[in-house]
Amino acid sequence: MRGILAVIATVVAGLSAPALQAETLADALASSYRNSKLLDQNEALLRAADEDVAQAVARLRPVVSFVASAQNSNTSPDIAGSDTLQSTFTLAAQWTLFDFGRNRLGVEIAKETVLATREALKGLEAQVLLSAVSAFVDVRLQAEIVALRQSNVRLIGQELRAAQDRFDVGEVTRTDVAIAEARLAAARSGLAAAQGDFQVARERYRAVTGAYPGNLAGLPPLPKTARSLDEARMIALRGHPSILQAQRQVTVAQLGVEATKAAMRPTINLDAGISQGLDQDVRRDSLTMSFNQTLYSGGALSSGHRQALANKEAAEANLLQTTITVGENVGNAWSGLQVAAASIQAGSLQVQAAQTAFDGVREEATLGARTTLDVLNAEQELLDARATKLQAEAQRYVGVYNLLATMGLLSVEHLNLGVPVYDPALYYNAVKNAPVTSVQGKKLQRILDKIGD
Repeated sequence: MRGILAVIATVVAGLSAPALQAETLADALASSYRNSKLLDQNEALLRAADEDVAQAVARLRPVVSFVASAQNSNTSPDIAGSDTLQSTFTLAAQWTLFDFGRNRLGVEIAKETVLATREALKGLEAQVLLSAVSAFVDVRLQAEIVALRQSNVRLIGQELRAAQDRFDVGEVTRTDVAIAEARLAAARSGLAAAQGDFQVARERYRAVTGAYPGNLAGLPPLPKTARSLDEARMIALRGHPSILQAQRQVTVAQLGVEATKAAMRPTINLDAGISQGLDQDVRRDSLTMSFNQTLYSGGALSSGHRQALANKEAAEANLLQTTITVGENVGNAWSGLQVAAASIQAGSLQVQAAQTAFDGVREEATLGARTTLDVLNAEQELLDARATKLQAEAQRYVGVYNLLATMGLLSVEHLNLGVPVYDPALYYNAVKNAPVTSVQGKKLQRILDKIGD
């Protein structure tokens, strides 16, 4: 228990500590971005998608292979020495000269998929940063609620002692003392629950940022969002990562339809080979050009085309639905901010009124005009009012960042955190042409080392 209280005291002290000695919200955001395993996972998935582009580009190039074979044959088992061993080395090359753009479409599909994956990564970045804001604010909120609960326990303890003193001189009955004792037990239970919530908040903070919170600085001024709901919705519909991702997915689906059409058309291939036998001084060179057209595939090609059309319709519907969802989320976030602002305003009035009522009831109780229960009820109302106001203030603060996220603006660059950001083009530019040389291989290794750092 003393350990928990010491941690809480440290955090509460940090709420008023100098900024240079405390951990700021920007620090928490930067830590969450650097330590997020979710971002690490999806950055790796993006690099895997980059390699799809390289593989699609490689299909435009010839394939060269080397084959070594050895064959043992026996023309007559009854005749000794009739075994023959033939060894052959072959260098073969195959190249698709013309396929009505089938492989080219594969490259474009891979590129659009990379761009869609980049937008998905931006959406995850917003989630990570919003979680950091929520965790930071929640630790501060729970620490302040613990402080309220501690004050509540002290105050009720004073009321209990006062009730006991009045009982000793015959001013009140044993019932008043019992009521104060019950309230003190309830207050201690509430304090224990608040301390548990504080520990949960600390664990969440550690999961998000990679370390437990130390001295937390005060909350910085809120970032700017939009002047109106219409402006916020317009910004979101123009640049939200989910919408941009859905648009790329529509393009991928449209290219997929074209690819199924190309699959129904012929291809022209060029095959070249050089064969050399070790046991005979004969070399065979070959050059073949072939025209291939599928005449019957059992309905597979037609089915693939219909499937691609269905996927395109699904992607277009998904784009429309994503647009609706993003607009709805912006409206909900904007409404949440208005509700929180109204709650703060009402909470301030409630705290002021509850404080006045508590001071009056307590004074009247010393004159014998109020009972112990009246004092305890007034104190409980003041505690509830203060806690409600703190929760509303925390809700509004997180709500502003949530609105930024729904607008598609919650990012490291937009918040100007000053932390190095992951550059998706760095790896892509290194592999997009399917490099195979040692120089490019070393370049790729340097990029991977930099990403690992």
